[in-house]
Amino acid sequence: MQGILYPPATKGPFPALIVIHEYWGLNDWVKDQASKLADQGNVTLAVDLYRGKVTTTPDMAHERMCGVPADRAQRDFHAAFEFLAAHPNVEKSRIGSIGWCMGGGYSLDVALQEPALAADVINYGHLATDLDALKQINAPILGLFGAQDRGITADDVKKFAATLDQLGKKIDVKIYDDAGHAFENPNNKDGYRATDAADAWNRTVAFLADNLKK
Repeated sequence: MQGILYPPATKGPFPALIVIHEYWGLNDWVKDQASKLADQGNVTLAVDLYRGKVTTTPDMAHERMCGVPADRAQRDFHAAFEFLAAHPNVEKSRIGSIGWCMGGGYSLDVALQEPALAADVINYGHLATDLDALKQINAPILGLFGAQDRGITADDVKKFAATLDQLGKKIDVKIYDDAGHAFENPNNKDGYRATDAADAWNRTVAFLADNLKK
């Protein structure tokens, strides 16, 4: 597993976050998110699923995304969790996960495979539907989605939330009416929604404070 560690400026122990990039790779925007989350008092580990490669076109990004072996990604996330749990500056019972786009779906995967995960944030990522798998989730989940996202529809999000609610899981979902996919990233010039992105960030900070710092 490769990644970049961002520790808070003061001495811990602190909560920690596995930070998972979009299909572009571990670029400057994701690094900035990891740094900002560290400023909130979390040890953050930005995982690099592409092993140092960063893409700049949708075709390149799609090719890289499809080239990530599923079993290797699963091992990467488990290694990231174990690394943070063993870190002397981390409170091992307070580890969460967050991701965007491709990374949002992977963030859900971390919740499915790590029963000790303490919080999970999904930013417009793919959703699981298998009931047996969803039953394994222990972490509270915050999901942030755009109603105009053609890949992850509002109806699918509502069904996902309703299923987790019926299973007795802690789930909080916000669907932004005027937003599509990747609305939080200003590099998405046509799809960026500044007001919605600011609200999503505030919700994320509050959610992580509620579930990782109390």
